[in-house]
Amino acid sequence: MTPFNGSRPQLWILRHGETEWSKSGQYTGLTDMPLTVEGEQQAVEARKALEAVDFDLVLTSPLRRARRTAELAGYPDAVQEPLAVEWDYGDYEGISSDLIRKDNPVYLIWTHGVPNGEALDDVAARADKIVARVLESGLDNVLIVAHGHFSRILTARWLGLDPHEGRHFVLGTAKVCTLGWDKKTPAIVRWGL
Repeated sequence: MTPFNGSRPQLWILRHGETEWSKSGQYTGLTDMPLTVEGEQQAVEARKALEAVDFDLVLTSPLRRARRTAELAGYPDAVQEPLAVEWDYGDYEGISSDLIRKDNPVYLIWTHGVPNGEALDDVAARADKIVARVLESGLDNVLIVAHGHFSRILTARWLGLDPHEGRHFVLGTAKVCTLGWDKKTPAIVRWGL
């Protein structure tokens, strides 16, 4: 994963603010939920971590929780990027992992996946396309407003890791991260601001 044109762009990630389901721990994939009042406040506060950066491109998932977060963080004209939607959780949409573990105590989404939903490798393929776009862009700073699991998988792929390694990158609502470089090596520059 090296830039194709010799530049070293930074990919900034902003996870959307809190929703009722993110608050309760329910898987929220393609259900188009609004932000809570707290989630809206989180998005406004995220602006502080981003305001000093001049972004060449701002992308957002088309789901309203991400679009509203982008707007409240100061980017009302963010470009909708369909590849940045959250993992399609299939039969587990709206269900918490705690509830799933009552029937299957060893369940982890990273290793067991989701029935009738999107495979982890398919989510990673979407993330890979975004990484390639950023690396090929010649831009300095790109911001993407997206979702928890998707952002974690995107981070793993930026680093050249298998997508299941996203399990190591916990990311709270409306938190900001920067993916960049340690010389020529892809690296996490900031996490969870």
